[in-house]
Amino acid sequence: MKKLAVLVCSLAPLAFAQDAEITFKSTEIEPGIFMVEAEGGFGGGNMAVLVGEGHVAMIDDGLPPLAQDLLTHVTETAGGPIDLLVNTHVHGDHAGGNAHFAESGTIVFAHDNIRKRLLEDASGAGGAGGLPVVTFGNGVTFHLGNIEARVTHMPKAHTDGDAVIYFPGANVIHTGDILFHDIFPFIDLDSGGTVDGYIAAQKKIWSMANDDTKIIPGHGSLTDKAGMKADIDMLIGGRALVKALVDQGMSEEEVLAANPLSKYDSYGWGFITTERMTSTFFRSLTTD
Repeated sequence: MKKLAVLVCSLAPLAFAQDAEITFKSTEIEPGIFMVEAEGGFGGGNMAVLVGEGHVAMIDDGLPPLAQDLLTHVTETAGGPIDLLVNTHVHGDHAGGNAHFAESGTIVFAHDNIRKRLLEDASGAGGAGGLPVVTFGNGVTFHLGNIEARVTHMPKAHTDGDAVIYFPGANVIHTGDILFHDIFPFIDLDSGGTVDGYIAAQKKIWSMANDDTKIIPGHGSLTDKAGMKADIDMLIGGRALVKALVDQGMSEEEVLAANPLSKYDSYGWGFITTERMTSTFFRSLTTD
């Protein structure tokens, strides 16, 4: 079941990625910090490149079939090879390029639980060569010359191995998939994620930010504290709507038929529809 959860998140967009003309763009959002996005189709989650004094690092590395194109792009963006790479979680749309980057000399860092899951099935990291070389528990801090990057583990959120990266000097936060901006999130209950933990992690990230903080979500456009607050409020409100029906003793079929999240239909997308988000809330409320 754990392996299936990883593949569900990675293989569906993977098939689309192989058929699409995918390119990458990098936007320097603060000096030395670039947000990297796929264009022309689904190329994985949002990534970042950090060009410090003497070191170049990266956050996440997209889907396996696109790894070479991505490596070429980010090497050109950084003006040199990628020394270090941090996975925000285990899914193949964020860790899929690990093996390819490792072959080029990049050292992969990740939470302990990511390595444990990839030891069971390394396909989401491009193969056994994509296993993290360095793992951490609560977190780790990178000092890339003029850029400080604080990596913090957020337990039982999107998965059981999530990491958030905060750049205090630059006032930038990369949330990984603890934020899907303006769309319903995928909360991977089969890989250690929980709705309550997800919301708690979002609140913790939000408390790190101020009105000028630039927030890179795992999916969606660059946002800020106000934008993230709207996403948090949607989850809290949606969970409350489903809980009210669960408290009445309704079955999952009855809750789905009542469509309690209809007011949030605009958040639905191909992978997480309103119905699937409702089911996630129901399952969390009845099993956690």
